[in-house]
Amino acid sequence: MHFSIPETEALSADNGSTYVAYNIHVNGVLHCRVRYSELYGLHEQLRKEYGTNVLPHFPPKKIFTLTAAEVEQRREQLEKYIQSVRQDCLLGGSEAFNSFLRKAQQETQQIPTQEVQLDVYLSNGQKVKVNIFSSDQTEDVLEAVAAKLDLPDDLVGYFSLFLIREGSDDSCSFVRKLQEFELPYISVTSLKNTEYRIVLRKSYWDTAYDNDVMENRVGLNLLYAQTVADIERGWILVNKEQHRQLKSLQEKGSKKEQVPLMNGTANSPGKTETKLELAFEYLMSKDRLQWVTISSPQAIMMSISLQAMVDELMVKKSGGNIKKMLKKRMNGALRRSDSQQAVKSPPLLDSPDSNREPIVKLSSKLSSVSIRGIGTSNSSSDIRANDFHGNYAFEGIGDDDL
Repeated sequence: MHFSIPETEALSADNGSTYVAYNIHVNGVLHCRVRYSELYGLHEQLRKEYGTNVLPHFPPKKIFTLTAAEVEQRREQLEKYIQSVRQDCLLGGSEAFNSFLRKAQQETQQIPTQEVQLDVYLSNGQKVKVNIFSSDQTEDVLEAVAAKLDLPDDLVGYFSLFLIREGSDDSCSFVRKLQEFELPYISVTSLKNTEYRIVLRKSYWDTAYDNDVMENRVGLNLLYAQTVADIERGWILVNKEQHRQLKSLQEKGSKKEQVPLMNGTANSPGKTETKLELAFEYLMSKDRLQWVTISSPQAIMMSISLQAMVDELMVKKSGGNIKKMLKKRMNGALRRSDSQQAVKSPPLLDSPDSNREPIVKLSSKLSSVSIRGIGTSNSSSDIRANDFHGNYAFEGIGDDDL
């Protein structure tokens, strides 16, 4: 999830004075507006809970009024700080950090806590109306939707809420998976655009878990609706033989057989003004690292998906429980250590052929996975370390694991 502070605003206080406010954006969309003192308060709270050693550098206070250049410097420092906190598993998943952003979001959008009705859509376009509070966080809304659908509690963790945008030309693009630091009702209504909607979709990658979900009637219907809808959108490509099988199964009403047959999705690029790059540093040969860059409007979603797939893989490999993992992920409590229990392996394997170069593990080839916005220069040689926000998805995982 990409945090940025691209701009500041001069606002008026109640006493008539002016102050600088920092606009925090999530994936290019305004999430909240905060003052330096509020961010400093968050920093102090995190320091008390977790100690100074784990916290990134926070820009110091200034006695005198800041110049325009100093305001810009502080903006850059605060942006780096908020990104570093979010990317740290311990700090970014903490209730202190998440509750701060939820409160700031509600205050910025000036939406009071009140009973509201929220429309949540299924993959087939069916609308589910849930009665919630405007201040309910993502997990609360997800549970309300599950209750309305009669989805059992032990299957709730297999699904998530996603914010998508549907264009007038029937194009559809994923904006993001709703996170624990936001309030879904406020997130969608503050956009003031009917093209945006919240959709319930499965949130795991390994199709082996389909069997768990399909044991329940509601879970089976949700997977079936998502599979058919994804095929119709062209997100799942099928050949003529698969089309024939699908038609035959549909005529028989065999939902359970259709889901494994057609499983797997690909995100539609859609239309977006944001230009992003997904980059990773790859060991092309011995002692030669090279940045590989993919330009895509879905780069953030690709990065998040990459992290989720690896976490899920490592939990499965270590004999963990996906239900517990997904619950931890929703609560912001998932640590890399939870998904890597005693499964780390050395970066190099001894080759059976002494004349061959040792096999390099993927964890050594992919030293980091990163996201950045494309600036004025698109040259891959113009990449600087400070341009990137790390996603260490491949830490502790090797080629044989994948």
